[in-house]
Amino acid sequence: MTKRRVLFGVLAVLALAGSAVAVQQLGPGDKSAPPTARATGPRAVAVTTAVATRKKAPVQLEALGTVTTLASVALRTRIDSEIVAIHFEDGALVKAGDLLVTLDSRALEAQIRQAKGQLARDKAQLEGAERDLRRYTELVARAATPQVNLDNAKTQADVYRAAIRASEATIEHLEVQLGFTTMRAPITGRISQANVKVGNQVRTADLTPIATINQMAPVYISFTVPQRVLPQIRAAMAGEDSGVEAIIPGEARQARGQIAMIENAVDAATGMATVRALMPNQDELLWPGTLVTARLTLRVEDAVTVPSAAVQVSQQGSFVYVVKDGTARVQPVTVLRSVGLETVVDGGITGGETVVTDGHLQLTDGARVTVRGEADPSRKAGA
Repeated sequence: MTKRRVLFGVLAVLALAGSAVAVQQLGPGDKSAPPTARATGPRAVAVTTAVATRKKAPVQLEALGTVTTLASVALRTRIDSEIVAIHFEDGALVKAGDLLVTLDSRALEAQIRQAKGQLARDKAQLEGAERDLRRYTELVARAATPQVNLDNAKTQADVYRAAIRASEATIEHLEVQLGFTTMRAPITGRISQANVKVGNQVRTADLTPIATINQMAPVYISFTVPQRVLPQIRAAMAGEDSGVEAIIPGEARQARGQIAMIENAVDAATGMATVRALMPNQDELLWPGTLVTARLTLRVEDAVTVPSAAVQVSQQGSFVYVVKDGTARVQPVTVLRSVGLETVVDGGITGGETVVTDGHLQLTDGARVTVRGEADPSRKAGA
């Protein structure tokens, strides 16, 4: 039994060895099968490109600012009286000199008439005193009356002249008070709602104003800047090239103006200086109290710019992919600043290079690329 098993094992080994030799000599059984496809290189990465440009680029500074008014007037009464009429609509645009509020003036008008009556009486008494003065002067000259009578007549005339001046001053005072019963706009601007309505009593001691007028054109934009940029701002002001743009949240339009002043001291605690820009604001685009972004143009200089989307960041710093002869190469750059949708860079590129703006995710240094919208030169018909 054991010999039989050994014989079968030997025969099986010989059969396998013969099959191997046959395969080596005769080759694969089916020679009509197609050959295996030849390995090819990596596919080109589709990207979007733009051209680096050398041009005049502004040097700008951005800061958070607040719209403030050049003038704001709180309407308050200067006499205690009652409001009899309000001549403006809440939130309306008023012009300097417009009638706004009328107060009850009947008491003052009566006092003026009384003072004028007193003045007429004083003038009549002065006339009588002057007649006595002339008569006593003649009598003293003829020695027909004592000198004391003449002196008393002079004194009485002087008393009535003083009374006339006092009555005239009283009338002027009352007329000034009467003028306070009609309140007019001292400036042109937007008026607030009337805090006190018709029929209410107003007093000089009231803390709440009747209304407030804010000048709307022009206005200030106040913002703070680091003290290190003050020399550049002052140089821009001296060159009359200190333009300021106000970017308003939720508004596509921008307001433009010029720097008007720099506060005369730097805040020692923060090292910041307050700057105010004068904005014409004829269209009332800027509203007092609004927070805006103030973009200050310090100067314009020659620089190389690329779309901001082209700049990438790695552990080694900023870089761009420069496309040349269908290949993308990594080019390190130094980012100087951003101007809108463009970035000003330095080092590595001088302008005119083609840089990748989209498709960075699949790119590596030296990768083949094809520009979207252009035919891939590596793919030709029949290739």
